[in-house]
Amino acid sequence: MSIIRRMGRQYRRNRKKSTVRKYALWGLLAAAAVPGVISTAVLSHQLLPALDHLSADAAVFSALYTVPDRALDRLEERFSDEMEDPNQTEQAPAAPSTNDAAPSTETEEAPDIPEEKPQVTAEGSQPPEDYSIPEEYQGDIIEEDMSGRGNSDYLSFGSGLIKNSTSVSDEEAMALLNTDNPVQITDDGPQVLIMHTHATESFEPYDTDLYDTRHTWRTTDNTQNIVAAGEVIAEAIRAHGIEVLHDETQHDYPSYNGSYERSAETIKSYLEQYPSIKVVLDVHRDAVQRDTTLVKPITQIDGKKAAQLMIIAGCDDGTMGMPNWSKNFRFAAGMQDAIESQWSGLTRPVYFCYRKYNQDLTTGSLLIELGSHGNTLEEILYTAQLAGESIGSYLEGLKVKE
Repeated sequence: MSIIRRMGRQYRRNRKKSTVRKYALWGLLAAAAVPGVISTAVLSHQLLPALDHLSADAAVFSALYTVPDRALDRLEERFSDEMEDPNQTEQAPAAPSTNDAAPSTETEEAPDIPEEKPQVTAEGSQPPEDYSIPEEYQGDIIEEDMSGRGNSDYLSFGSGLIKNSTSVSDEEAMALLNTDNPVQITDDGPQVLIMHTHATESFEPYDTDLYDTRHTWRTTDNTQNIVAAGEVIAEAIRAHGIEVLHDETQHDYPSYNGSYERSAETIKSYLEQYPSIKVVLDVHRDAVQRDTTLVKPITQIDGKKAAQLMIIAGCDDGTMGMPNWSKNFRFAAGMQDAIESQWSGLTRPVYFCYRKYNQDLTTGSLLIELGSHGNTLEEILYTAQLAGESIGSYLEGLKVKE
């Protein structure tokens, strides 16, 4: 595509989005201050309220995930007057003294989530011959390897990598990783709970280099959203003789705001009913974007495209009520090592950060991001199958020997 066409298309889109120019300026300032890609796991949805008119929460700054260590802290300090405090989020309980911080992936006001047309099935993601997008609604999609291989800034654990975005020194972090795995699996009742705080997250319908900017990447059809991937993971783990519960509650529908509060109550209910649960996996899809270009984290496994996944392990800064964060961190690193050992390149570095995501509720709680909104359902489900097999094998190896 010519540069002139790209500029023309961008002009038409920007003309319709003048109400968010000041937020676009923030993005430019961020890009100038911190080179690289921006990741939702970091700053993403703190800017979501401003970007709501740019086709929902996918229009976020997704590249801070790959910036040099501590750069996020410097950036947040620089724009502290204009950003929400990352420790003040929709998940925080009413009692302010707890400062119960979980990163908000919510808008300030709950947006309507329109029902989108069903996407293509996982068996094929090539567009039909008559598929077209009006030029004024066209955006670019690029594929990118986000495995982090070759980056010396990351910590290594086995075959996996870890991005340390905390004030915990690398030496301290490695000492934590060299402890015994804190999770023990038994045959006594359900051991794993898979759930989705943002169950309606969906994907691109076709494997192309263009997307429709009107797409919301949301659907309540559980055969087309992230719930479908959760069931694939659950089945793969069950194949290893481990009992898994899969909750399909759409905590983000019809109201997106308050999703983490609602999912916390779901988790607590399961833990009360099934105290045997050792592991809670909150399965999401990421949203990686540069300006109006979607970035799809991708790799090839056995000659087939697979969406790269990222595990998020939260750390406590002393105000978040997460006494077992170090155990979750150790568990996350072991899980990523297991996946990466079997499927080289399938993972992005573990994101070790000051985020909560309900990981205070039990040891073995992690958030997993499968691909991005630029990936197709086919790519996501393939990753879910591969990762689920590795996670099942990993957990089977943690079974208590009688």
